[in-house]
Amino acid sequence: MSPTKKRIYLSPPHMGEWEQVYLREAFESNWIAPLGEHVDEFEREVAQYVGSRGAVAVSSGTAAIHLALCLLGVKPNETVFCSTFTFVASANPILYTGAAPVFIDSDPGSWNMSAQALQRALQDAAIQNKLPKAVIVVNLYGQSSDMEAILRLCTQYEVPVIEDAAESLGATYQGKASGSFGEYGVFSFNGNKIITTSGGGMLVSDNLEGLEKARFLATQARDQARHYQHSEIGYNYRLSNLLAAIGRGQLQILDERVARRRQIFAHYQQALKEYAGIAFMPEIPEGRSTRWLTVMTMDEDVCGVSAREMVESLEEENIEARRTWKPMHLQPLYAGQPYYSHERSVSVSDQLFSQGICLPSGSSMTDEDIDRVIDSIKKRLWK
Repeated sequence: MSPTKKRIYLSPPHMGEWEQVYLREAFESNWIAPLGEHVDEFEREVAQYVGSRGAVAVSSGTAAIHLALCLLGVKPNETVFCSTFTFVASANPILYTGAAPVFIDSDPGSWNMSAQALQRALQDAAIQNKLPKAVIVVNLYGQSSDMEAILRLCTQYEVPVIEDAAESLGATYQGKASGSFGEYGVFSFNGNKIITTSGGGMLVSDNLEGLEKARFLATQARDQARHYQHSEIGYNYRLSNLLAAIGRGQLQILDERVARRRQIFAHYQQALKEYAGIAFMPEIPEGRSTRWLTVMTMDEDVCGVSAREMVESLEEENIEARRTWKPMHLQPLYAGQPYYSHERSVSVSDQLFSQGICLPSGSSMTDEDIDRVIDSIKKRLWK
């Protein structure tokens, strides 16, 4: 690693001016607990932004997925279908319920859930009389899945959809916000996301009754009584008023952050388009990606360097890059779980993991930062 060069991070937080205004209000009101005006307003503002009837602010996107599964009545020994090409947090809540995951491959046109693979999985499940209790569709790297095709299949088999839009707040599909298509939508405000509360998440839905139940479960399922009384298991999942205040400030500049990330993607794409063996994550025709992360694939036989080697090379330049997600069906934790590839002999997610690399994409990057990354990449590539 070069200690003399400034560290370029993958996707660091980018604070604005409004966060401190709202934080000051929270401190002055003395409401810093997991309730308060900023929590209520953050929920209202996110719901309004994505076009959902309501929202519940929680401690993480993982918590939101878990609550969605609980609301859909997922129980032990049942199954839930889930995108395989994702972070483990998309799948782990399935295990929290005692259910078992069935993993679905990616489509090469979007890198998100393959409707083709999902159709085969649903057909087999119907024949076995073991349809899943839910399908968790993950919208990766700032882009929506092909929700029309996926919802058509899930409607046909009467299986509800949970839309894990943790990485895609601000993206659209057919003019609608990512996260607003499923029975429940999930967002994350982790420190590396396009906007952040340092840690937090949001569950959105048009099902207001379900959201009220989520609030109940997220606050330890405390019954209405003058004493502490509990009739079912609850969770400590609510977001603090302080973090919600940060989120409100961040939400005000979300569209600016999206615009900057798309500029960064275009900068990379333009600079590297002449290099054979390099390809960037495609943008689905019906949608608009936030380009939360700029992600590309590298054909080692053509480029002369593998994705793994490029990540290591950039680290030597004090530049943080990452491999793409290792598919869930390849994880030791999920060894032996059923998996449906895009085609019977073609696993798209395996290829994306083998060849994929996530480049620094933070909205606070300067053009000089981007050029430094590009120059470092070019040094390792064959012409």
